[in-house]
Amino acid sequence: MPGPETPQGSLAALRQAHGIPALPAVPPDPVSQAPVTVASYNVHKCVGTDRRFDPARIARVIGEIAPDIIAIQEADRRFGRRTGLLDTAALQEAGLKLLPISRLPDGHGWHGNALAVRAGTPLSLQRIALPGAEPRGAVIAELELPAGKLRVIAAHFGLLRRCRTRQGAAILEAIAQGEAMPTLMMGDLNEWRPGRRSSLRVLESFFGPAGFGPASFPARMPVFALDRILGWPQGVVSEVRVHDTPLARTASDHLPLKAKLVLHARAAGQGAAIPGVQAAA
Repeated sequence: MPGPETPQGSLAALRQAHGIPALPAVPPDPVSQAPVTVASYNVHKCVGTDRRFDPARIARVIGEIAPDIIAIQEADRRFGRRTGLLDTAALQEAGLKLLPISRLPDGHGWHGNALAVRAGTPLSLQRIALPGAEPRGAVIAELELPAGKLRVIAAHFGLLRRCRTRQGAAILEAIAQGEAMPTLMMGDLNEWRPGRRSSLRVLESFFGPAGFGPASFPARMPVFALDRILGWPQGVVSEVRVHDTPLARTASDHLPLKAKLVLHARAAGQGAAIPGVQAAA
């Protein structure tokens, strides 16, 4: 496992360690598909700011967003048997299906991380136990979408800065072991600080500058940008903003984030290299 010093370099050492050569850059196809709506939502175990447990209300917020892909954090019970807490019937009515991430028949995610998609076929699913002082995890799904292939990472980072740095390094190592394809990372990364003090610097060699994001926490008066949507190559993710409605301010202690994802036909094609990979590698 790479240490905290890994972010100061790039993915080159990781690719070399795993025997994966650096990939040549390929110019993007000027013809792009229609934007895909993506979202990330920490649902606080479906308990709202009014302290009510209401999975149907969470599903209504997600219905307001109308995402094509959504990463959900805290979708399962954290202690004991990690059964799912989401209203799956309501999500299906909204046109979304949960990917089979949980190892339990009645679970919805992995360490609380769930993924739901509107249209797309999962090609692979990988569960990662993230390093740190508390149990944390991430899910990596490779999807075949109408626009092409996409890697989606759903994660929930820890509360300690040093742990978040190690968790980001683990994500980079997992990316380095896979093939080149457009990559989307979404989740509650528990980091609001930009610049040198930010634990998200570990991700910048791949995803680019993390900077300030839209404030999503606490829901009733958002101040901190704890939730993030990141994409690679740069420019594949745009219009990142909070979904701020009266219902969303009550349904969870986090507001959802949403964004537009534009997949270039050539970049998303099978076996294609991605623009910008040389800079990252």
